[in-house]
Amino acid sequence: MSEPKKTLLRGAKVLGGEAQDVLIDGETIAQVGENLEAGDATVVEAGGKILLPGLVDLHTHLREPGREDSETVLTGTRAAATGGYTAVFAMANTFPVADTAGVVEQVWRLGKEHGYCDVQPIGAVTVGLEGKKLAELGAMHDSAAGVTVFSDDGKCVDDAVIMRRALEYVKAFGGVVAQHAQEPRLTEGAQMNEGVVSAELGLGGWPAVAEESIIARDVLLAEHVGSRVHICHLSTAGSVEIVRWAKSRGIDVTAEVTPHHLLLTDELVRTYNPVYKVNPPLRTERDVMALREALADGTIDIVATDHAPHPHEDKDCEWAAAAMGMVGLETALSVVQQTMVETGLLTWEGVADRMSFAPARIGRAEGHGRPVSAGEPANLTLLDPAYRGTVDPAGFASRSRNTPYEGRELPGRVTHTFLRGRATLMDGKLA
Repeated sequence: MSEPKKTLLRGAKVLGGEAQDVLIDGETIAQVGENLEAGDATVVEAGGKILLPGLVDLHTHLREPGREDSETVLTGTRAAATGGYTAVFAMANTFPVADTAGVVEQVWRLGKEHGYCDVQPIGAVTVGLEGKKLAELGAMHDSAAGVTVFSDDGKCVDDAVIMRRALEYVKAFGGVVAQHAQEPRLTEGAQMNEGVVSAELGLGGWPAVAEESIIARDVLLAEHVGSRVHICHLSTAGSVEIVRWAKSRGIDVTAEVTPHHLLLTDELVRTYNPVYKVNPPLRTERDVMALREALADGTIDIVATDHAPHPHEDKDCEWAAAAMGMVGLETALSVVQQTMVETGLLTWEGVADRMSFAPARIGRAEGHGRPVSAGEPANLTLLDPAYRGTVDPAGFASRSRNTPYEGRELPGRVTHTFLRGRATLMDGKLA
């Protein structure tokens, strides 16, 4: 991969504003202004393109160690760079589970070696994700990986006492517990959103209350112990109302929404195509609209991909047997452009906040989510918003192809990604 050098981005719209030149020198932004001298810098003609701080994903599944047939740290971070990301937080549901200092350090080091983006491991809340005993939270935080976010994602920390202890424990070092809100008893045998479509199709329903009841409990627990809680992949209109209420009370809660929950609805399940099977499930049009509004008004803090790669055989089967999850790193910014920018709900400055500034702040990702200004680390993403293209998973950098957008036209294309001044993506091609 190329070493950091001088690069001049000419005429880029910084955060969607006026066209400016941005000079990168080594690992930092040297100058931002008009008609900057190129000198010996490589010039990138960026007229008409949007320059954003490097994107940060607080919710990625990289599958390594243990499920390298789905994804590896290398292929996942290549997918991240292709999508404009300079930092990703890797979920703990690996084999072995990332519930010790040794495993989180392994994932962190793999990210360092490959160099396509920074990889910040998320530690498990409980040993083996079994929900019975707290994992080594302090040891993972004190390790070389410096873990700040803890989650049993894929499973809910459904025991209120364990959740309370975790919230109390992470307070000591300013950490956060990221909850997969799913009451397990209410979702036994669930295959899709519980509603009109599930009734017509005869598929087991995943009711909205299974998510909402856990969120309600956890924001009250966070308030009780004075700690931070983050809600993963929030998906219902009711969940939005609970988070809005919690924030109005001053509770330290943050929440994320996935791109697919901003665009797709449970009507797609009528095709019985397992590519649309995901947890939490695709919800109704009413939920989708409520999520968009909540992301626009700040009730939902961030967009996180929940990039969940699966091998072909885990998706190319009957609906009931299929794995839940979708890949999302390479299409996230395009979906946000379509659902939030082109609808007038967010400006590009708003996108920078929801996809870089805020996730970096929540996860304490040092050097990421910084302003595009002189002296700052050159973690940058350049997007061509005028581009229109049909999604073809054959061209993905990810090892898996389980995208719900195959054959769908989406706007926008990331052309360049810079990690500390070094191009990881140049003219749409990985370095």
